[in-house]
Amino acid sequence: MTDTDVNVVNVEEALALIDQGLGLVHTRELMSSSEVADMLLDVRVLLAASAADETPEPMGAVN
Repeated sequence: MTDTDVNVVNVEEALALIDQGLGLVHTRELMSSSEVADMLLDVRVLLAASAADETPEPMGAVN
């Protein structure tokens, strides 16, 4: 699997998580801030993993 494939999978997972969350809350009038924070953190973890995969390794680093 290439880096691009991994990034696409991570974005698709994030979109699925968002869709799932929206499906659960669309009929509710109120949503607690902790539920919102949990959902945002889950999305952030997936997207951060994608961004970490894109970060190039430093070349010729000197200690």
